[in-house]
Amino acid sequence: MSTTLAARRRAAISALIVAVASVLLLTTALAKIADAHGNIVSPASRNYGCWQRWGSDFQNPAMATQDPMCWQAWQADPQAMWNWNGLFREGVAGNHQGAIPDGQLCSAGRTQSGRYNAMDTVGDWKAQSISNNFSVKLYDQASHGADYIRVYVTKQGYNPITQPLGWGNLELVGQIGNTPASQWTPESAGGVSIQVGGSANGRTGRHIVYTIWQASHLDQSYYFCSDVTFGGVTPSQSASPSAPPSPSVSPSPSRPPSPSPSVSPSSSPPPPGGCSATYALTGQWPGGFQGEVKVTAGSSAITKWTVTVTWTNGQQITNAWNATVTTSGSTATAKSVAHNSALSAGASTTFGFLGSYTGSANGAPTLTCSPT
Repeated sequence: MSTTLAARRRAAISALIVAVASVLLLTTALAKIADAHGNIVSPASRNYGCWQRWGSDFQNPAMATQDPMCWQAWQADPQAMWNWNGLFREGVAGNHQGAIPDGQLCSAGRTQSGRYNAMDTVGDWKAQSISNNFSVKLYDQASHGADYIRVYVTKQGYNPITQPLGWGNLELVGQIGNTPASQWTPESAGGVSIQVGGSANGRTGRHIVYTIWQASHLDQSYYFCSDVTFGGVTPSQSASPSAPPSPSVSPSPSRPPSPSPSVSPSSSPPPPGGCSATYALTGQWPGGFQGEVKVTAGSSAITKWTVTVTWTNGQQITNAWNATVTTSGSTATAKSVAHNSALSAGASTTFGFLGSYTGSANGAPTLTCSPT
């Protein structure tokens, strides 16, 4: 065999080896992507619930008032909802508290280059009413099974509407050990599901159910925050992933028990080109509250608006949606945003916010509205 022919054969064999190695690497990478399949479907986790409610209509500006925490999540990164089955970390080796800092539990420590960071945002996420003896339903789309699943509930006194979630806020209330996928329940949509029971005696009001799923196929740990209200009935466990429904009629955000809405006195009809604003207290709890302001155009259309909110009891707005809000002392200034700036004659829009107060007084503010 000539030297040239031998060299060509060696080159061909080397190229084949490189090609095979590339195929194996690509196959491994694709398999790794396919591994990321699962979530808590009941009570729905934050990102799965946002996908389920709004996946078919996620650009609808009505979400900003009907489901404000999902709105901020969709605005931050829509892929966090489309990839509802990929909220995991690798290589944790069971050291969950070491891998995930306080305040980042719902995003799995800002995993996936920060895709799920909005899950950590503190606020009034929609909550599902459940009983103190409950179960979570984990949907395993890729049939991994589990080395273990642990279910935690926040301690009584923790307020998920105003406090970030830390490990010290949690108490273990249920768990299962190694359970292969063959022992789970097959789902019509493909994959399998399993229910894990928990007992949260003494819990009332708003809480977070936190679930850790250690999948069996690799060192992949999945982390889910589900917002709940204790004191209701156990939700149906028949939920499984399906096409997201149209949210044409979406329930109002779940809130803590509150007094009847308090509306500020109506102002006189605004002049042409002007606007008016009224206030409603939509939820209240010790030290905090949720409010809504309705802005109405006068007898002619306006292209933008500004509402000045002057508090009488030292209240402060801590988070807002559907408006850009700045605060100076006892006065907050709310300016319209792109999707609700223009109002035709007599038309209305709303913006909402979370606020804090001290003591027992939480009186209605004084409002002024101008088309500027």
